Amino acid sequence: MGIQVIFLDRDGVINEEVGYLHKIKDFNFIYGVIDSCAYFLSLGYQIIIVTNQSGIARGLYKKNDFHKLNNWMLEKFRQEGVSILDVFYCPHGPDDKCYCRKPMPGLFFNAQEKYDIDMKKSWMIGDKEIDIEAANSAGITQTILVRSGHKINEERSKSKYFLASINEVSRVIKS
Repeated sequence: MGIQVIFLDRDGVINEEVGYLHKIKDFNFIYGVIDSCAYFLSLGYQIIIVTNQSGIARGLYKKNDFHKLNNWMLEKFRQEGVSILDVFYCPHGPDDKCYCRKPMPGLFFNAQEKYDIDMKKSWMIGDKEIDIEAANSAGITQTILVRSGHKINEERSKSKYFLASINEVSRVIKS
């Protein structure tokens, strides 16, 4: 009987998609994300961010750049009373064939091993089909794709729900 988690992709869900984001000056929170995360916590969920960061493997930025931006983002959440349990990231590129790069489920299994997460009672909110594939492979069936990041093909998607952005989650996640 583990904890219940809302897994969030970062780019396109928490912040506006800019492509290989690694500078604080380019980071813009998506409208309503702080309130939505506070809402998740009020329902008894923990929040974990799972994010592919292939810009590291591509040499566009360094792990240190990712951590600097990440720590800044987490501090902004903390200042608003929102505690993010953890961030799991994959620094590999699409050709590296690693187990942690979504659509593979490694990030989810790493989180589950560390925190004893009940995947059946957890959710994934992403902006790409690979987020949904990874969550499903890890045993998470409660999934939401938001349209605030990448263009999605809703007819072909395995996502359970589709929303304009994370700002609308209270219509779907109720308890």
